[in-house]
Amino acid sequence: MNELEKIARRYRNIAKLSFALIYALCVSVAVNVFWNPGKIYGSGITGLAQLISTISQHWLPFTIGVPVLYATLNLPLLILSWKKIGHEFTFYTIVAVILSTVLLHIIPPVAVKFDPIICAIFGGLFNGVGTGLALKNEMSTGGLDIISIVLRKKLGKSVGTINIAFNILVVLGAGCLFGWVQALYTILSIFVNGRVIDSLYTRNQKLQVIIVTSHPDKVITEIQNEMRRGITIVHDVEGAYQHSSKTMLFTVISQYELPLFRQALQDSDPYAFVSMTEAKLIMGRFYQEHIY
Repeated sequence: MNELEKIARRYRNIAKLSFALIYALCVSVAVNVFWNPGKIYGSGITGLAQLISTISQHWLPFTIGVPVLYATLNLPLLILSWKKIGHEFTFYTIVAVILSTVLLHIIPPVAVKFDPIICAIFGGLFNGVGTGLALKNEMSTGGLDIISIVLRKKLGKSVGTINIAFNILVVLGAGCLFGWVQALYTILSIFVNGRVIDSLYTRNQKLQVIIVTSHPDKVITEIQNEMRRGITIVHDVEGAYQHSSKTMLFTVISQYELPLFRQALQDSDPYAFVSMTEAKLIMGRFYQEHIY
């Protein structure tokens, strides 16, 4: 490993640790400032930890805090991750879980009662920003991420029903404990959380791209140098305005690759005509880089 590779690796490590801290701060603010005071639950393991903590307050002689439950619920998943996914991945996940547990304990719950809608929206916003930035920088926040990755490796596809089942459990718990109005606020918060994550983590969002160019060889070379994408070529396309000969190229990229695609096109043919639409369904072989 040369000096530049060492510097780059050191930078990536520092960046991952920084975003683990940002995630921990965001989830702690979401839980202690908005969700708990508003009697609203988050999604996944965080929401389940809140749910069990509330049950302990009502029906057990002692109360189990959210930080303790958050760490306890993540512990078997971290062991699973260490055995099935990888040590480096698990190390950064452990860091994120530890920092989150500490900050959940340190940051005090606010005494001011915000409107429940405000709690739902801003709780989902803060948690979504933390989770989205963590995923964008190729690290996990623990919880259901680990189960999904393990099952994806075993079954070859992502298993979204696990997240849906957990969130349904959280919503039902909110409805039974606080009433169905609070359950509605919990649904709103989970929705906001998901939308914010989607806006930041764009690796899985696909775009169908049509390129009409006079320099197909340059365009193809630049695109394939920048990203691992197949391209379909349609020769002898005629422009209706000047009746000049063109070539049409079809490809599919991820939203995450859009800056690379723009740069490749700028370097090869800045005057090419490009049309992009969201690809709802991809059938066939589409290379998807697994970051875990």
